[in-house]
Amino acid sequence: MKFKEDMTENIDHGRLFKELISTFFIEFIELFFPQVLEYIDTESIIFLDKEIFTDVTAGDKYETDLIAKVKFLGQPSYFVIHIEAESGARPKFNQRMFRYFARLDEKLDLPIYPIVIFSYNSPKTVAVNNYQINFPDFQVLKFNYQVVQLNQLNWRDFLARPNPVASALMSKMSIVPEDRPKVKAECLRLLVTLKLNPAKMQLISGFIDTYLRLNKIEKEKFQTEIGTLIKEEKEEVMQIVTSWMEEGIEKGIEKGIERGIERGIERGIDREKNLILRQINRKFGQIDLELATEIRSLNIEIIEALAEAIFDLDDVEDLQNWLDNL
Repeated sequence: MKFKEDMTENIDHGRLFKELISTFFIEFIELFFPQVLEYIDTESIIFLDKEIFTDVTAGDKYETDLIAKVKFLGQPSYFVIHIEAESGARPKFNQRMFRYFARLDEKLDLPIYPIVIFSYNSPKTVAVNNYQINFPDFQVLKFNYQVVQLNQLNWRDFLARPNPVASALMSKMSIVPEDRPKVKAECLRLLVTLKLNPAKMQLISGFIDTYLRLNKIEKEKFQTEIGTLIKEEKEEVMQIVTSWMEEGIEKGIEKGIERGIERGIERGIDREKNLILRQINRKFGQIDLELATEIRSLNIEIIEALAEAIFDLDDVEDLQNWLDNL
């Protein structure tokens, strides 16, 4: 079975990744850019408001995903870490990253460390990590940015990493279809070993479940994988899975109630329309189909007004004039 990108087309990828990385910012840096931890003051992080840029040539507006102002370790000066989460392979994205960089540099006047997370399933080719402007005789510009391309990473390489970001992002790494149930089980196994607070546990488990939705056969294999875990891990993973099931049931009930209310309202409106048509036919004789259809198309407020006005109407012509004057 081939799992395509459009299975998650309605998901707000940017919001999910921004929430994950802002919650576990240091853990993200530690996982992918440990060298940065050598010169960052981890107590100085300030998340700045998103920036909105307009592409004048294309007429589009773009928002930056995450901008963090941080202090150099042991120094009074600051720099900026700019992180973009991209769920699709877009043309000229490297040019857009440069424009983000240039505008942030102009506004903030601080050194900028740019990072892109590519979370798409395809293409598998290595993503571009720079933007250049060259002439035959010299190079005007070479702008570089760091890239985390998840479909280039093997989830098995992160199994032993006690890091909440690893637990979440394994679900978006390179996974062959038959390994999906195993990866989901391993993501949750790693998660329960981290002993996070309930809110953070829910954030990561929700991220995993969003990107690793299993079909019926896969769910059976997933249960088998959970059965291989040690007792303590198995019990905690099952608690998470049970909470997913309960949440699904609650949402199903809510939707059922909402739909039931909608249907009840619809039936009530239909009854009122049928009643007014019977009154009209009784007073004026059988009206033609076109006029009856026009009345059935009226909203409930006008139907209620017509129910009062009918006593002042003498014939079908008066009725048509009343409708024409709406």
